[in-house]
Amino acid sequence: MIPGLGTAVNVAAVLIGSLIGVLLGNRLPVRTRDVVTDSLGLVTLLIAGTSAMAVLDDDLSDVVGDNAPMLIVLGALLVGGIVGSLLRLESRVESFGGWLQTRLGGGTTSAERHRFIEGFVVSSLIFCTGPLTILGSLNDGLGNGADQLFLKSALDGFAAIAFAASFGWGVAASAITIVAVQGSLTLLGMALGDVLPEAQLIAITATGGLLLVGVALRLLRVREIPVADLLPALLVAPLLVSLVGALH
Repeated sequence: MIPGLGTAVNVAAVLIGSLIGVLLGNRLPVRTRDVVTDSLGLVTLLIAGTSAMAVLDDDLSDVVGDNAPMLIVLGALLVGGIVGSLLRLESRVESFGGWLQTRLGGGTTSAERHRFIEGFVVSSLIFCTGPLTILGSLNDGLGNGADQLFLKSALDGFAAIAFAASFGWGVAASAITIVAVQGSLTLLGMALGDVLPEAQLIAITATGGLLLVGVALRLLRVREIPVADLLPALLVAPLLVSLVGALH
C-alpha cells in the first residue's frame, strides 16, 4: 500500500464532513449548535478518560516500576507545558488560525473570527493527539498498512460534521494540521523501520488522554486550558519512560 494513503483518506473525510456540517449548521439555531458542542465535549471527555487510564497498564509498570507511571505523566505535562508556554505554541496556533481565516476569506467580525479560530484549534487538537494518529501514521510509514488511519478517518469524518455544525469552516482548515502531523509521523515511520516500544506508546496514550480532557473542558466552556502549550508533553513522555526504564 502507498505510504501516506491513510492520511490522504483522513483529510478527505474531514473535508467532506466539514462541508456537510457547515451546510447543516447554517440551518440550525444557536441553541441547537451549543447542544451539539456540549455533546462533543462530553464524548471527548469519555474518550479522554479511557485513554488516560492507560497509565495503569501493566506493560508500562513492568518497564518503569509500579509507582513511576503517574509521575512520568505528571513530569511530561510539567516539562512539556513549560517548553510549550516558552515557545508560545497556543498563541502561535491561534495566530495561524487567524491568518488562515483571513486568507480563506472568512467572516470579518470579531465573533466570526473567534469561531473560526476556535474551530481550527479544537479540531486540530482532537484530530491529531490521539493514539491512532501516532501509531496509525507510524505503521503507515512502515508499510504495515493504513487500517488504523482508515478507522480514524471514519471517526474524524463524523466528528467533523458535528464540529463544523458549531464552528464552521475552521474545522475544515484543520486538514492542514492533519497533513503536517500525520505526514511527518509517516515519514518518521519510514525512517525508523520499527514502531515505538509498547511502554512508550502507552505513556503517549495516557498523556494524550489528559490533553483531551483539556480540550473537553474548552468545549464545555469550563476553562480555556491552553492545550497547544502542553503538546510537547507527547514528546517528553516516551523520553521519560526510556530514562526511568534505564534506571529501574
